[in-house]
Amino acid sequence: MPVTTQRLCKVADVAPGTAKRFDVGKARICLVRIGDDFYAIGDRCSHADFSLAEGEVWVDDKEIECWKHGSTFSLVTGEPQSLPATVPVPVYDVRVEGDDVLVQVTE
Repeated sequence: MPVTTQRLCKVADVAPGTAKRFDVGKARICLVRIGDDFYAIGDRCSHADFSLAEGEVWVDDKEIECWKHGSTFSLVTGEPQSLPATVPVPVYDVRVEGDDVLVQVTE
């Protein structure tokens, strides 16, 4: 399967300490900004299929909390850090070029 780079948004579109959802092909991506760094993980909680982008960003821990049942996921590895989730979510390579935030996805 080919890997492509897609533009998600402008840097200014995501405020520090927040998350935003993007649909790229079949991938549903949760983009999180912490300071000047961006993280991209799968947006569906592996426990109950709710949007992670609607949850709270834990800046100091580099985690995001699912708003529905409280599972937290590492923004670096996608691994669940608390129950009830036990399965990791996908992690996507993300980079900034100029004012654009780009993500690599498999089509």
